[in-house]
Amino acid sequence: MIWAILLMAQAAVPTQVDRGEALFFGSEGGCFNCHALKGKGTAVGPDLKGIGVVSPGGIVMAIRSSVTQYVQVVKLKSGESFPTMPPTGNDPKVKLYDLSKMPPEPHDADKADISGMTPNAAWKHPPSLHKFTDQQMADIVAYIKYAATGSRKAVDPADVQ
Repeated sequence: MIWAILLMAQAAVPTQVDRGEALFFGSEGGCFNCHALKGKGTAVGPDLKGIGVVSPGGIVMAIRSSVTQYVQVVKLKSGESFPTMPPTGNDPKVKLYDLSKMPPEPHDADKADISGMTPNAAWKHPPSLHKFTDQQMADIVAYIKYAATGSRKAVDPADVQ
C-alpha cells in the first residue's frame, strides 16, 4: 500500500520536460507568442525544432541573445513603423507582426505599402529580458530538445550557465 502511495506521489511530480513546456507556453516564458514547437505556438519567429539538436549552451545563447538578425524595423507609407520579421516570398500581400506588442500584433499589408526596412536597433528578444534561473533555463532547453528530438535526457543547470 505504501509503495502505491509513493508511486502516485512520484507520478505527480512534473518532469524537467513538463516544467520546460509549462515555461515555454506559460506567461512567464511566453516563447509560444513568437515560436512554434510540436505544432503549438505562433510561427512569427523561427520554428525552434531545428535548434533542438544544438548543445544546451548553444540553445541558451540563442535564447539569451538580446538582438536578433531576423528582426528589422519596417516603415509603412502610412508613417507607421515597428519591429517585425521581414516578409518572404513573392506574394503581394503580406502579414507583418508588430513585435513591440506582446503577443505580437498582426498587420495585413501590401508589399507596395512598405517604404523601407532598416536594421533593428531597439527591439530585444523577450527572453533576454527575463531573469530565468539556471534551473528554469535547463527546463526550457530540455523541453526544446524533447520537442525536436523526442529525447527526455535531463539537462544539467550547470550546462546552461
